[in-house]
Amino acid sequence: MKRRGTNTVPVDSAGAGDIISLSGLSNPSIGHTVAALEVITPLPATVMDPPTISMTFGVNDSPLGGRDGSQLTGPKIGERLMAEAESNLSISVCPTPQKDAFEVQGRGELQLGILIENMRREGYELSVSPPAVMYKTVDNNKLEPIEEVIVEVDDEHSGTVIESMSHRRGELLDQCPCTESSGRTRLTFACPSRGLVGYRSVFNTETHGTGFMHRAFLSYEKYRGALGNVRKGVLVSMASGTITAHALMNLEARGVLFVQPGQETYNGMIIGEHSRDNDLEVNPVKSKELTNMRSAGKDENVRLSPPRQITLEEAIGYVATDELIEVTPKVVRLRKKYLDPSKRRTLRRTGRE
Repeated sequence: MKRRGTNTVPVDSAGAGDIISLSGLSNPSIGHTVAALEVITPLPATVMDPPTISMTFGVNDSPLGGRDGSQLTGPKIGERLMAEAESNLSISVCPTPQKDAFEVQGRGELQLGILIENMRREGYELSVSPPAVMYKTVDNNKLEPIEEVIVEVDDEHSGTVIESMSHRRGELLDQCPCTESSGRTRLTFACPSRGLVGYRSVFNTETHGTGFMHRAFLSYEKYRGALGNVRKGVLVSMASGTITAHALMNLEARGVLFVQPGQETYNGMIIGEHSRDNDLEVNPVKSKELTNMRSAGKDENVRLSPPRQITLEEAIGYVATDELIEVTPKVVRLRKKYLDPSKRRTLRRTGRE
């Protein structure tokens, strides 16, 4: 069948570029060759870049789960991911040993972030793990995916970008002026995929929104070592309830806050970034003790700095291995993987040993 105007008509033949409809195929997929029975040689298909990043999608099991979304169960999430994998060949979905959790493999955190955003708009609630790089082992050598990164920035920002990429184990391959526009520099890097996780928002900040960046898979190469510029620790809530201005006033000196008064929190939720490298458990729901010498209206005089709003793209690049992203149709929260503080302390001691 072929579209002719607003009507669909049957046709006997079609040429290159025509959009047609076929029936009778049991399990079609992009790249398959449809031919007569006597034809046994398929047409060459476009080679797809292998997936380099994987994330685990699971049920939102936080204390605030189920309030905003309508699609909450593991089977619903699995059906949606399988439907996405059928129409998007660059995404693979694999089961995991965990109940109601699925490993989603893609070609970058931006692609998986788009999938998460589409699902939250459709009413899904998810808990998403940090991006994990898909390594390979060949002849007892650990290999990691390397991407070619081409950026175009103003001349005054080139030094900042080069320094930032060096902390992410990026190697500068070429540097030349842009022929299309004056005052611009084109830089070509070879950088590990793990170093590029969360870098897009940092790149926009460094270039003041004037830079362009393009990424493409290059090859698998030998592991390049640990990354520089390790993230600071986080402020973790140790209580459940409504956040108060009185508590946040005393916590502002500890770091940058992600929340504001009136929001709900729970034990194990991340409410800010610590000014030091270690995690700190705090009580953001603490209220002022009232006596006959004080009044509840005193809280109106508390002045707080605006909180840092964490977007989904920033959250994907921010969370550590022991943390999760809680995604609902209305909010994006960060939390610890294990909400019980005693279990987190036990795991930290075990890791040090």
